[in-house]
Amino acid sequence: MFHVNQEPGAQIHHTDPFAVPADQRSPVRRLRGRLAAPVTLWTAPGPAGLTVSSTLVADGEPGRLLGLIDAESEFWAAAEEAGRFAVTPLGPPHRQLADRFAGLFPSPGGLFAIDRWTDTPYGPVPADAGGWVGCRLDTAREYGWSLLVEATIEQVELAGEAEPLLHHRGRYRELG
Repeated sequence: MFHVNQEPGAQIHHTDPFAVPADQRSPVRRLRGRLAAPVTLWTAPGPAGLTVSSTLVADGEPGRLLGLIDAESEFWAAAEEAGRFAVTPLGPPHRQLADRFAGLFPSPGGLFAIDRWTDTPYGPVPADAGGWVGCRLDTAREYGWSLLVEATIEQVELAGEAEPLLHHRGRYRELG
């Protein structure tokens, strides 16, 4: 968010004028912000979607996926009803898309009106994604202020190497 200081000669600053001062923030939230996290897009038939940066993949037979999501999101209602969803790791070109699905950027015409999408049985995925996974919903339970979702990975589609988009200390970052 940008704050405009209207003093003569002032410049635009990269600060949020409504942000809670650092010394008043939850220490747990501050710790979480120091951990770099991959930015992913979770989508479900409906369609519905949500940007999620709390995603973990566990290898095994079968592979598993865990994530912390907003229990009141349209995504969760659609995923719970369908019993399945897709997860797409986002890359640097997807910053605006990530903001849109996080509710931070306008989406005239709806979340899926912009960009190109590939339909899958698990939900739409960005056509330019470097890959995605199709998941079967196993369980979900309250976990802190979020919903811990556990799923079984049923399908993996990878398309070459792709650089990740990371979230660290409230901002998007790239490797390198």
